[in-house]
Amino acid sequence: MRKTVFIIVSFCLLAVSCKKESAETATLSGLWPSKFEFRTDEGNVNRLYVMKNAKGMEVTVINTGARIVSATLPDRDGNNRNVVLGYDSIAPYLQLGDYFGAIVGRYANRIAGGTFELDRVTHRVRQNEGKNTLHGGVRGFASRYFAIEQPDGQTLICSYFSKAGEEGFPGNLKVRVTYTLSDENAFAIHYEATTDQATLVNLTNHAYFNLSGTDAGTVGDQSLFIDASAYTPTKEDLIPTGEIAKVKGTPLDYTTLRPIDVDYPYDLNYVLNTPGDMTRPAVKLVSSSTGVSMDIYTTEPGIQLYIDKERPSLCLEPQHFPDSPHHPGFPATILRVDSVYSSQTIYKFGVE
Repeated sequence: MRKTVFIIVSFCLLAVSCKKESAETATLSGLWPSKFEFRTDEGNVNRLYVMKNAKGMEVTVINTGARIVSATLPDRDGNNRNVVLGYDSIAPYLQLGDYFGAIVGRYANRIAGGTFELDRVTHRVRQNEGKNTLHGGVRGFASRYFAIEQPDGQTLICSYFSKAGEEGFPGNLKVRVTYTLSDENAFAIHYEATTDQATLVNLTNHAYFNLSGTDAGTVGDQSLFIDASAYTPTKEDLIPTGEIAKVKGTPLDYTTLRPIDVDYPYDLNYVLNTPGDMTRPAVKLVSSSTGVSMDIYTTEPGIQLYIDKERPSLCLEPQHFPDSPHHPGFPATILRVDSVYSSQTIYKFGVE
């Protein structure tokens, strides 16, 4: 009798398990939410969050680094096209190997020598690119767990508390990043931060875009416009010289929409012509293959262009300038106790 009951219970549990597994559905980009479930040493659970709008666009995000994992929308032929590079499970995101789709900070881009002076005090932050600090150090925000709330199907509120001394930065910093997907295919990111001690803040998102699709194999079929007549030249270690130079007559000139020069090693900061003007796009990117377009509007004064040739894609990171603490002529990145850090970027997708 006991054996019969055991068999019946086991069968029921197996049936429930199978039913649960079969009930799971993949996202538009083919992701399975269960593959992103992971419990941290602190007991926090990483999961995949999904936002959808009325036009069939979908954006997925995870807690680790508040990373954008995919952004999928119909192309000119009505085929769903994922335009943001990412992984199909949590494991690669835990390796600290790249910045796919992540919020990077406290300081996006580079700080020379891993040091900066603030109010006559020299601070040393962790170096992770030779002698320099890149994207917040060895364990910047890209590897940190963000608590995420989803008040509705088109909004995510991502929060992180960065303790004083984390990676060497002063002050306790409260960070709030709000992702919003509108029915007009506009994906907005609003960054906010407050501190209890003067510190540096420079936040951005490090999405890798390919508007021809993540499996396209090239970005050479895409055209780019950047509303910037100047850039910040760098030394060999990509630290700015402090100069602001004109792009005219160089391979860096994208002041008119033109095909991307895939042979040039782009990794530089553009000085936007109308910083803070949200009425006009700072960037336009268009794929001739799929017709998918993306306009970027931002309150930031600069934008970093980086092209990845191994994983064909490009990063367009609205930001303050690299190594600003060492260049008084650059826009300041200091956050004071009585101030609120606030920045906004909108990625408006369309089809042409």
